[in-house]
Amino acid sequence: MTRAFLPTRFLAAILLGLLAAACTTVQPRPPVATAPVIDPQLAQRYAAIETEKFKVPAVDLADLQPRYARKLVDYPSRHPPGTLVVDPHNRFLYLVQEHGKALRYGVGVGKAGLEFSGTAIVERKAQWPRWTPTRDMIRREPQRYAKWAGGMAGGATNPLGARALYLFKNGRDTLYRIHGTNEPETIGEAVSSGCIRMMNQDVIDLYNRIPSGSKVVVL
Repeated sequence: MTRAFLPTRFLAAILLGLLAAACTTVQPRPPVATAPVIDPQLAQRYAAIETEKFKVPAVDLADLQPRYARKLVDYPSRHPPGTLVVDPHNRFLYLVQEHGKALRYGVGVGKAGLEFSGTAIVERKAQWPRWTPTRDMIRREPQRYAKWAGGMAGGATNPLGARALYLFKNGRDTLYRIHGTNEPETIGEAVSSGCIRMMNQDVIDLYNRIPSGSKVVVL
């Protein structure tokens, strides 16, 4: 009986191949990057505005927390429609509507100790308002604010943004404002010097909805 033998070189080649396979790590395929899903209505709501005196840039939706986007919500209230209710703790401003609804806006608020609370009236409204720091602001941070003691003209870099609502109480200026901002990423934060800031797209929307004389309640 004749035995068939495999050539030594052939066996060696098979063994080397098996060893190489055993030592090789198969790399998993990298995950396929998927584009984030963007709500087209949200993108339109916070798109750039080219029809203003100064261009309003689009809000980067990656910086916008969804809860602070403008929306109609359930909001039973004892205040009549047209009242503005500011909730600094939760970073919301509500424009009370009929039938237990409100238009809710996300806002940025003042640092602790700088807030106003109570009731006031929107004494006047301004488009692309001039900004002048208060004496207290200049006293607290002279290096930052003293150069603007005479005021800063309205514009794309003005801290008051595209619109401002000036709040008065008993006929006197509270020095408290509801205004736009050129820093929309700060919405939801406590960063401003005592005032309520909104995204420019939102403050323009609010400005167009309310008349001077509207009541404001700051919780």
